[in-house]
Amino acid sequence: MSDDVGVEQRKGVRKLFGSIVVDTRPLKIPAFRRLWLSTAVTAVGSQLTAVAVPKQVFDLTGSSAYVGLTGLVALVPLLVFGLWGGAIADAVDRRKLLLVTNVGVTVTSAVLWLQAFLNIGSVWLVLALLAVNQAFFAVNMPTRSAVVARLVPDNLIAPATALSSTMATFGAVFGPLLAGSLIPILGLSTLYLIDVVALTLTLIAVWKLPPIPPLGEITRRAGIRDIIDGFKYLATQKILLASFLLDIIAMVAGMPRALIPEMAERTFGDPPGGGPALGWLYAALPAGAMLIGLFSGWLTRIGKQGAGVIVSVCVWGAAIIGFGLANSLWLAVFFMALAGAADMVSAIYRMSILQVATTDEMRGRLQGVFTVVVAGGPRIADLTHGWAAAGVGTAAAASGGGVLVIVLVIGAALLIPSFWRYRAPVD
Repeated sequence: MSDDVGVEQRKGVRKLFGSIVVDTRPLKIPAFRRLWLSTAVTAVGSQLTAVAVPKQVFDLTGSSAYVGLTGLVALVPLLVFGLWGGAIADAVDRRKLLLVTNVGVTVTSAVLWLQAFLNIGSVWLVLALLAVNQAFFAVNMPTRSAVVARLVPDNLIAPATALSSTMATFGAVFGPLLAGSLIPILGLSTLYLIDVVALTLTLIAVWKLPPIPPLGEITRRAGIRDIIDGFKYLATQKILLASFLLDIIAMVAGMPRALIPEMAERTFGDPPGGGPALGWLYAALPAGAMLIGLFSGWLTRIGKQGAGVIVSVCVWGAAIIGFGLANSLWLAVFFMALAGAADMVSAIYRMSILQVATTDEMRGRLQGVFTVVVAGGPRIADLTHGWAAAGVGTAAAASGGGVLVIVLVIGAALLIPSFWRYRAPVD
């Protein structure tokens, strides 16, 4: 009898563990597995560049306002090419589009390495290369996201989203930590070079994906009319509009990324050339997100996705307040990790809502809007937080943004009560 009890207990533990950890069923699909592996290869490399650009700008200028300017420079191509890229993704073979845009990102990253290696010292050249890099990225991101729903069935979209997000956050954790340790040893230009190598390897994985042409026999063009049609469709989808609005609030009002180079050096004692505080502060946000992603099985089984988004964004705002008021590095890291965990919960639900609630013929265009919101919001935050810090200091800029997030989210929830009641469709 005791052996039977022990067996049942072990089964119960395995069942509980399986319901908590990330759902790996989508990885059984070869095409999705290739796409996921391509994300894994570039996850660390891309984050090295994400650290290198603002660090190089701060080293050249000594100003958080200039670091914030990188957000504005990146925002313009994201707005233009994010929307247009979504329309293109609905009109052409998405695999071919991924290949073209990956080549573009790789080439611009190589030129970023060259200018840093030659020590040209022009902040405007760095900003110009960043703009070109982000133009290719803005087309690549909605295309990659729109591909997922063609590779996995609807009931596996939420687990596939969690897997992709978890791998992206894995790179966002270890990339900055690696950057903080490599800059004093190998120099900043090496970060760009590692990214180039990783991007080159990604091309091989994308090449092996199957063709992903548009569904149906109607040939569409990627013009202004198609982009407008995407916005008309979005205007009829109140739940999607609400999810975009909440993410804009969280990212624009509460993303203190542009403050990290200055805080690492002037608040937490990094040397001028870069050090561990820089790496830890950049890594903390995705570290919290990765932890949630690894144990996201329970999230994909909760139907109240609208309420989950609202609560998680409020937690994000509270954590950013704590980050701004933190008087020690490890306390700041803790609050940033908490913010990252909350953001991951919100992201999984928002991406799942978008994939399920959108038809395939509109999926690329809506992913383009999603790209503008997700990637563009932090760029606006870079600009506003950088300039705010120049006027009132980093602590006030960060914590004030967190307060604003909570106030605006509560207001949005009261104005759109249907989003709070939104539930995922039952399979």
